[in-house]
Amino acid sequence: MSKPIKIYGHALGPNPWKVNIIAEELGIPYETEFMDFADLKKEPFLSKSPNGRTPVVEDPNTGITLWESGAIVDYLIETYDKEGKFTYTSSPEKYYIKQWEHFQMSGQGPYFGQKAWFTHFHPGDKIPSAIERYGNEIRRVLGVIDLHLSKTGQEYLVGNKVTYPDLMFIPWNGMLGFIVGPEFDAEWKEKYPKSWEWNQKLMSRPAVKKVLEEKQKKVAESQK
Repeated sequence: MSKPIKIYGHALGPNPWKVNIIAEELGIPYETEFMDFADLKKEPFLSKSPNGRTPVVEDPNTGITLWESGAIVDYLIETYDKEGKFTYTSSPEKYYIKQWEHFQMSGQGPYFGQKAWFTHFHPGDKIPSAIERYGNEIRRVLGVIDLHLSKTGQEYLVGNKVTYPDLMFIPWNGMLGFIVGPEFDAEWKEKYPKSWEWNQKLMSRPAVKKVLEEKQKKVAESQK
């Protein structure tokens, strides 16, 4: 690889940090451009992402520009994980990986995001039913993972090695103290212990710690 890839992200958004974690774990040289929200809905960014959201990746080594975090992760794995460090090519494991990847994108991300919105950002009066609904969905998602790990006896979602769907869950899980409240850790640990242990192992990985420390730094800078 001759040139670093470019990741367009935002300090507060969890989804771009999924891409940073994957790039860091794979040892892909990268640089991140942190965007202002106001710049996401106008040119030149809209030409890169018509959705007007981060992440976006530009890869000068292949000439590819991609938006949507799941598509970006797939691309990085297929292009740069030639040794299969974070994936499987055998069946049924390769399909189980897709299963958990899609669960992260369709289940965890939207439900966790809606809980954050209705708890912290919704204008006007609070809507208790929405806050309760999405809080319960967070618990359901953690419960699905907990049940899976308990039934299979596995340390990770697919087999007994970290694969890229495991890593994709990290940024949103890392925001639960903000989304639900700092007291939620105690509930998570008590009611969903396998899920808690799984997440703690992932959070202790050097590449993950490096990226999350960078996230904390950028969040602090954005709030000054």
